[in-house]
Amino acid sequence: MQEFDAIIIGSGQAGTPLVFKMAAQGKKVAFIEKQHLGGTCLNVGCTPTKTYVASARRMWDATNGEALGVMIPKGAYADMKQIKARKDSLIKKSVDGIAGGLEKNENITYFKGEATFIGPKQLAVGEAEMTAEQIFINVGGRPFVPEGFEGVSYLTNESILELEEVPEHLIIVGGSYIGLEFGQMFKRFGSRVTIVEKGDTLIKREDQEVSDTILQFFKDEGIEFRLQATCISGEKEADGGISIQVDCKLGGPPKVSGTHLLLAVGRKPNTNQLNLDKTGVLVDDHGYIEVDDYLQTNVPGIFALGDCNGKGAFTHTAYNDYEIVAENMFAGKDRKVSDRILTYGLFTDPPLGRAGITRKEALSKGINLLEAKREMSRISRAKEKGETNGFMSALIDADTKKIVGACVLGVGGDEIIGSILNVMYADAAYTVIRDSVQVHPTVSELIPTMLESLKEVS
Repeated sequence: MQEFDAIIIGSGQAGTPLVFKMAAQGKKVAFIEKQHLGGTCLNVGCTPTKTYVASARRMWDATNGEALGVMIPKGAYADMKQIKARKDSLIKKSVDGIAGGLEKNENITYFKGEATFIGPKQLAVGEAEMTAEQIFINVGGRPFVPEGFEGVSYLTNESILELEEVPEHLIIVGGSYIGLEFGQMFKRFGSRVTIVEKGDTLIKREDQEVSDTILQFFKDEGIEFRLQATCISGEKEADGGISIQVDCKLGGPPKVSGTHLLLAVGRKPNTNQLNLDKTGVLVDDHGYIEVDDYLQTNVPGIFALGDCNGKGAFTHTAYNDYEIVAENMFAGKDRKVSDRILTYGLFTDPPLGRAGITRKEALSKGINLLEAKREMSRISRAKEKGETNGFMSALIDADTKKIVGACVLGVGGDEIIGSILNVMYADAAYTVIRDSVQVHPTVSELIPTMLESLKEVS
């Protein structure tokens, strides 16, 4: 039984910086990874998908110049082999950097394999057994595969990144973040795309106006939808294709046939593989490890970070988990999960940037709500760019004058939302940004203008 100061399970966006931080502080650390260094974000999440989004944007530019007076000869096509090779090269460079750092660090012992608990604070990885007083679980999640697709060949957000040919007709089951991002990019690469969603709207957590706006500009790009689809299942067709059985309240054929199927209906934590019953660590009904405000489980010394704790499931929240643990441990801070403001992006084109709560969440909390809104079609820079889809809005607590939520769905929205988020973290009144002077001509300069006209929301 090897003894360490700490054991870190998983090399995602919380685990990797934590292992190097602890090693720098002189701790002897065991670092365990069963699949690929860098975790989901680097290997099959943000890094590869955003390289694909960039390639898809180039395709859109190549086929949409005429509206801006640029005549581009026809003939542009997406070379999936080159797109994939670029993605693989970016990933390899980062993974090699992590691997090199581990090799050079005498305080880190790296174990390649699956970790399972064999005692309250004892772990096995293959034949190796180890123990430590502090254990940090950062095992992430995996694609959820619903019932009804056992007999068909399907893709997930991971395996679709290995394709070297553009699908002729890609069917996507799931109309939320993953499904929408892949749907738009493969449509731009040249696929016919049909998105099947069991709900009556896209991205159910968002306000209806956001969902409706995204649906419209996706339809304008030629993406097909089957909403309110129940009894969804798949079967293999005689010609090698795939058909999806749907029972849509909105009507339409009961079957959608295509060449490829992507299942994008969510993810689930990898905690069931840890043998957590040996530890006494509590998990909820969905498999997420229960943690307190400091990310510690009910067992002192065992922490859960990243997607497996159900406290965010984003790369930036996973990294913030690392910051909370590291600064509380080594810098004498008192950082907490409840200090952070929810923020995330949908990286379609145009993108969505979200900070804080939605309108429906604010109303459910009984907040005396004011709203400011500006359509992108009323913003000069958006018109000059020829990209007027979407809008931006901000929600104000009328009693405190603080911003409680905001969204920017439009050109640059994923970056612009940061300026509003900064005001929220400063705990400042909305008038601070309303009375600011922004650069002209930008989309951001209309945020102060937008905030000059507030309307009551009921």
